[in-house]
Amino acid sequence: MKTRIISALVLLPFLIFVVVSGGFWLKAATIVLGLIGMHEFYQAFSKDNTGLHVIGYMFALFYGLFMEQIINADNYFNIFVSLFLVVLLVYTVVCHNKTNALEGMTGFFGFFYAFFLLSHIYLIREFAYGKYLVWLAFIAAFGCDTGAYFVGVKFGKHKLIPSLSPKKTIEGSIGGILTATLLSLAYGYWIGNLVVFEDVNLLLLCGLAGFFGSFLAQIGDLAASAMKRLTTIKDFGKLIPGHGGVLDRFDSVILTAPALYYIMFFLIEVKP
Repeated sequence: MKTRIISALVLLPFLIFVVVSGGFWLKAATIVLGLIGMHEFYQAFSKDNTGLHVIGYMFALFYGLFMEQIINADNYFNIFVSLFLVVLLVYTVVCHNKTNALEGMTGFFGFFYAFFLLSHIYLIREFAYGKYLVWLAFIAAFGCDTGAYFVGVKFGKHKLIPSLSPKKTIEGSIGGILTATLLSLAYGYWIGNLVVFEDVNLLLLCGLAGFFGSFLAQIGDLAASAMKRLTTIKDFGKLIPGHGGVLDRFDSVILTAPALYYIMFFLIEVKP
């Protein structure tokens, strides 16, 4: 626990700096963390297939550099995904003697899980009011984690999914959702008194982000646990002392960020 706290205190200023700065610094951090996350995922599921890894990294880097254009322009994302899949299929066929279809699917999924989902932090930051609302992705994830822990320790009796996470309880899960939702609403009330959000129901947006974000944060955590059990590893990596790798630390945020982005997309009239 001491190591976890020290690591968190060291990383917190870096997180605040890149998110507040936005632009180049946040994009660069997102690309680096996304590539590290992909590396952790590939090492867990297809450790020796370096050719497949290189294809994944190349497409991830291209997407990271031009993500605004790919996401916001008509059909660009469809073209990108189709081309990525076709290249992986071609590689699977041509190099059939050293790979297989399952590894090809791993290469495809690894990009979307470790890189694409995480990239929504940058997309949120560049969205209208994003510099204020991006923090909701972290409030939902870490607020849920904290609330679930303390409520679970105090009141937890009924196991949630013991085959995936023996210590998580239904009471803790509910406590995490309530904590994250209340914290998100409190943040919305506070920021609403400082900034004018035109044509935005800020409390509705924050409430939805807290509720659905905290639910998905737990799904993200349990999904990561399921993957680690399947691959018989304790952590995806060792980059962050006490926390593990990028995927271990951000397994919740990579689902709260997309949830927040699409809630913003539907509730905010001013688009990126």
